[in-house]
Amino acid sequence: MAASAVFPFMAGGAADGTKLPAGALALSDLTASPRFGLKGGGSAAWLTAHGISLPAVNHIGAYHGMRILRLGNEDILLLAEGAGEALAELKAAWANEPKGYSSWREEGWAWLRISGPHAPQAMSRLCAFDLRADRFGVDDIAQTRVGHIEAVTFRSQAGFDVLFDVTASAYFARTAAAAARHCTDLLIDTEGRP
Repeated sequence: MAASAVFPFMAGGAADGTKLPAGALALSDLTASPRFGLKGGGSAAWLTAHGISLPAVNHIGAYHGMRILRLGNEDILLLAEGAGEALAELKAAWANEPKGYSSWREEGWAWLRISGPHAPQAMSRLCAFDLRADRFGVDDIAQTRVGHIEAVTFRSQAGFDVLFDVTASAYFARTAAAAARHCTDLLIDTEGRP
């Protein structure tokens, strides 16, 4: 029997039936987007040998439309939102001459995006790490807690991307929804509306 991927916001997934916030704070599910994680001795050297310039640890690089997240010396995650073909070619090459091992990030991690005008305020409630733009740049990675969950987060063009254990998907969605409600309540209070 072949295994099939189950993503958090698909029917039967870990967050089945969970409503995602939308509006001034939106939560988008990117879990079905292609990605590949490599870990262990030789991973960095193998990627470099295939023309990928790796960033420093806790920083992001780019390669053929993919984002390259360096989570550790030998712990690298390739995110291929919109660059699935380039990632497929790289994975095929790795299958023929593997170095390190697959960290199963495409199966074990949810990938969600927090966006909208209230994203910075919501992230300040969800994460104790200082994510202000002048302190946390577009090529920085924070390995911290977001919404009380161990996570990896970084800025995207639309807001903040958060990667975490897929089993916490429903909890994270509810926590993000609570942050969205709080931001809306603050806006109403500061504008003096009932």
